[in-house]
Amino acid sequence: MTEVVSPAQIAASLTEYWSPKVVAELDDSYVKVAKVLGTLVWHHHEFEDELFYILKGSLTIEMEDRTVVLQQGDSFVVPKGVRHNPIAAEECHIMLIERKSTLHTGDEKTEKTRSLAEQLTPLASF
Repeated sequence: MTEVVSPAQIAASLTEYWSPKVVAELDDSYVKVAKVLGTLVWHHHEFEDELFYILKGSLTIEMEDRTVVLQQGDSFVVPKGVRHNPIAAEECHIMLIERKSTLHTGDEKTEKTRSLAEQLTPLASF
């Protein structure tokens, strides 16, 4: 993955909500994009931090001790071990930076959970 990519363009082209796609990798981390709407699930990543960057729209991240609201251009790191629940009241496009070991929904499994193989599915060229 040593090509120029447009995370915003790729996120806009996605057809499935809450289904992140890997668009780049660096060292032991993946850069992913997703189109989201509604609620994902309460979960945590025991050993990994998770960076959210808002490409378009607004995202609320509920945590047990507070809630943050992110707008386009904002970023926020959910620290490892913190239970969180991302929510998009309207369609939102996000970029994530996560260690390669990060499971999509942690130990929680729902119909929205995507495996790493699904997240690595090749994308159309941009």
